[in-house]
Amino acid sequence: MSLKNKVVIITGASSGIGKAMAHEFARRGANLVLAARQYVTLCEIALDLEKQYKIKAIAVQCDVAVPEDCKYLIKQAIVTFKHIDVLVNNAGISMRALFNDADVDVLKKVMDVNFWGTVYCTKYALPEIINTKGSVVGVSSIAGYKGLPGRTGYSASKFAMNGFLDSLRVENLKTGVHVMTACPGFTASNIRNTALTKDGSQQSESSMDEDKMMSADQVAKIIVDGVEARKRTLIITGQGKLTVALTKFLPAFLDKMVYNIFTKEKDPLLK
Repeated sequence: MSLKNKVVIITGASSGIGKAMAHEFARRGANLVLAARQYVTLCEIALDLEKQYKIKAIAVQCDVAVPEDCKYLIKQAIVTFKHIDVLVNNAGISMRALFNDADVDVLKKVMDVNFWGTVYCTKYALPEIINTKGSVVGVSSIAGYKGLPGRTGYSASKFAMNGFLDSLRVENLKTGVHVMTACPGFTASNIRNTALTKDGSQQSESSMDEDKMMSADQVAKIIVDGVEARKRTLIITGQGKLTVALTKFLPAFLDKMVYNIFTKEKDPLLK
């Protein structure tokens, strides 16, 4: 699948993996619809992409947890470009709190953005993507294969996203629609800086060593390559591949490994 002149919607495009994917898609000639809550930042990114890559990009303010915003996003894409080729469900938030300590509303907010945001955008975009035999992409996580301590809401949302996309793929075996689930491992981005704490406030800094993680640019290239090749699933990073394998063959051993890893966080939740 050549991306030149294709129309790509990216949610959560104002920073991190979303912004990196915007540059990677634009580099390959795609026109872009960028969505996020930070409208001014999005406009600056869109202008930069147009100048740098000679493509067309628009910014749409959108909170994916709000169905009407998602509907408006898809409408703006169609009004501007007349069709949609790729939807990348990338918008997401994380959390960091033990379940016993966390307000239930924290888990609900994470689910609303990560899972329901994917559902809403896909619901409104799917008829157009069926017409173009395009792609629906979900940027999930290794946390969608293995539950992570202190991230019950985040893992639940990614498990739900994986199941949703898997079902959608089977439903569309005969329509020509491509469905891809991309699961990065730990990636250097601001998602941990903005993770919700037990009371719903944002933690101000990452609890992990970001320098040892894969960069957002590296992850973006792998995902965009996957879209071009119409891959089914991407397990990104060696650590991620090992985690998925151990989940199948040595789950109890993996539990202990994960526990030990998370005791080494800054200000660990587990002792």
